[in-house]
Order: sequence, then structure tokens, then C-alpha cells
Amino acid sequence: MILARVTGTLTSADKNPELADYKLLVVQPLTLSEGPDGDELIAVDRVDAGMGDKVLIVKEGNAARQMTGRARVPLQAVIVGIVDHVDWLADAEDG
Repeated sequence: MILARVTGTLTSADKNPELADYKLLVVQPLTLSEGPDGDELIAVDRVDAGMGDKVLIVKEGNAARQMTGRARVPLQAVIVGIVDHVDWLADAEDG
């Protein structure tokens, strides 16, 4: 799983029929200290996340498809949780 922040929404009037029921959000992966970690990506929202929410995403096709219950859904990332708070030791990120 990857920590991320919702930074935008994506609206598409014409998309694959398997995606018709899903809200698509733009997410920015984050480090544990909540700095940007790589490029933004599009994720299917399964938890009703909103702008600015910290979320957990799975970014792997098979895991993402399992979260939708549809084997033929063409997707890579799914939002699977909304994060309330992260506690961590700063030294842990250094290994």
C-alpha cells in the first residue's frame, strides 16, 4: 500500500464501460513525512475520498482488480482507505 493525498478529480464522459460506476481521483503519492513521492496518478475511489484527504492506495493491477470485484476492469490504482493519522519514528524512514 502507498500513502497518498487526493489532489484532484477526473471527469470522463466517455470511458471503458467497466469503469462507468467508479469515481476517478488524482492522487499524489507521499513519503511518511508527507512530502511528494513521485508523479501524480489516477486512482479509482472505493471509499468516497475527497479533495485533500490522505488515503491508502494499492498500485498493482491484480490487487486493484480484486478491490473492484471485476476481473476485466482496466485499472492500475485503487483508493482503499482514508487515513486519519500517521504515527512513525523519524529514524525508521532512514532504515
